[in-house]
Amino acid sequence: MSQTFDFYDARASEAAAEAAVATLDNVRERNLRAEKTWRALADQAKRVLTDRQKAEALKAMRREDEAKAAL
Repeated sequence: MSQTFDFYDARASEAAAEAAVATLDNVRERNLRAEKTWRALADQAKRVLTDRQKAEALKAMRREDEAKAAL
């Protein structure tokens, strides 16, 4: 399974919802820690995707410049 932003974000939302309805302190705290971890993973996945898109755009511009220079 591809670990995407959407996957991590969904897990974080689930953990937050479970924390909101937890009656035991330790369960609430565990879910809040899980939410924090899932959010960090979601943020990292978003950064990776953004960086990848920037790199692809830069490569495309370079290829275009090389093609123009070859003419």
